[in-house]
Amino acid sequence: MTQAEIKLCSLLLQEHFGEIVDKIGTHLIRTGSQPLRAIVHDTGTSLDQVKKALCVLIQHNLVTYQIHKRGIVEYEAHCSRILRILRYPRYIYTAKTLYSDTGELIVEELLLNGKMTMSAVVKKVADRLTETMEDGKTMDYSEVSSTFCRLADTHFVQRCPLVPDTPESADAQPPPPAPTLSINEKDMYLVPKLNLIGKGKRRRSSDDDAVGEPRPKRPKQTAESKEPTPDDGIYWQANLDRFHQHFRDQSIVSAVANRMDQTSSEIVRTMLRMSEITTSSCAPFTQPLSSNEIFRSLPVGYNISKQVLDQYLTLLADDPLEFVGKSGDSGGGMYVINLHKALASLAMATLESIVQERFGSRCARIFRLVLRKKHLEQKQVEDFAMIPAKEAKDMLYKLLSENLISLQEIPKTPDHAPSRTFYLYTVNSLSAARMLLRRCYKSIANLIERRQFETKENKRLLEKSQRVEAILASMQATGAEEAQLQEIEEMITAPERQQLESLKRNVNKLDASEIQVDETIFVLESYTESTMKRA
Repeated sequence: MTQAEIKLCSLLLQEHFGEIVDKIGTHLIRTGSQPLRAIVHDTGTSLDQVKKALCVLIQHNLVTYQIHKRGIVEYEAHCSRILRILRYPRYIYTAKTLYSDTGELIVEELLLNGKMTMSAVVKKVADRLTETMEDGKTMDYSEVSSTFCRLADTHFVQRCPLVPDTPESADAQPPPPAPTLSINEKDMYLVPKLNLIGKGKRRRSSDDDAVGEPRPKRPKQTAESKEPTPDDGIYWQANLDRFHQHFRDQSIVSAVANRMDQTSSEIVRTMLRMSEITTSSCAPFTQPLSSNEIFRSLPVGYNISKQVLDQYLTLLADDPLEFVGKSGDSGGGMYVINLHKALASLAMATLESIVQERFGSRCARIFRLVLRKKHLEQKQVEDFAMIPAKEAKDMLYKLLSENLISLQEIPKTPDHAPSRTFYLYTVNSLSAARMLLRRCYKSIANLIERRQFETKENKRLLEKSQRVEAILASMQATGAEEAQLQEIEEMITAPERQQLESLKRNVNKLDASEIQVDETIFVLESYTESTMKRA
């Protein structure tokens, strides 16, 4: 766990959950798993506040607990899961792209609340969609429910583990200090049969409070009429691994499109789509698919013959990058996608791009050369790269000092005399990827701090702008005249308006930069995880 990661986790927790949750979460990241009493003592926070903070963190899957041998419950924070908060906008946008506005709001609600029942999600999303519709139109619960089922079928949402039912004979035994949650893999995507009938409701205006009945009677009536829903106790959460699998597939498809053509990328997309549920997110290969199966599954608009498809598959299998491999000859040929090699190629392309941007094209040429040839002496680097000796030496030492390449000594004799030792330059791609990951975490932490500074510096102006917008909205709703609206708008002067536009432009740039850096983080993280699992 690096300091850059801890700092970034702290900033994310503070921004999304507040100071107390940040204090508890950061303490657990630094110290590892700890019991409740130790957390209260070490952080100097009251027991009640620590309990509430842990509840929030557990609700959002950022902290887990386990029962120690002595019966003590210990809590542990997961830094990797906290860092996923950075990717929330990307998850939501993906859901919008695949399942329109309804899918977007379902995923957004699950991410904002951590865990929710299906009935609660459907009602909340239907209400939010109804709010945005024209007067007289409403969103039916059945439409939202249908989209939720599609998300579950494609594994983008999954059930949370439950407390297993205890047999009656075990009632006499004392309950454990903390429940053990479990779920059968077959039930993870099983949607409960709900008969949700109704439509989304709009928020009532404050005038409705004055209708008929006295206020004290209302909560009593609603409490009496409230019944438990059929899916009470069955909670759902967003399946982030499935989203990551989708991002990885999209990266592979776009890499194939850039290297070859659109038809090749569409064939690879079809292969990935066919195996997206059958292949686990950590598998090095997809399931083998026959040429006949791929041909039948191609999109309707792609009118290519079986012969042309076989030619494309042969071309993809013979490509040096080896994204697609041939695993057999039955069914017209069995093909797989080598996910590990695809991720390695994407990560290496990212490393080369970073070297080129930071040190120029000549350094990138040397880096690419060492990466391809595995081990090279300095003289060989000069000859192959066709760069003068002095420049090549400077560039090699520059890359060496940045830990992008490493030097390996191979002595001819046991005394390691320099005159009788080979000095070979090589690229340790895994350590280079980890080093760049640390820099990316530091960059995002800097971007967040800069955005917070910009917002804090212009806090008074932002509050004034929000007040003016609220006044304008209320006056437009009551049908105010144009002259009155113009007078309200003039409360913000021209210099202030210019300052607001500059602030908005800067914040948008910082947000866009965060998303771009996170895309690099995703590629490097996927590569390091895939390499570690193979080791």
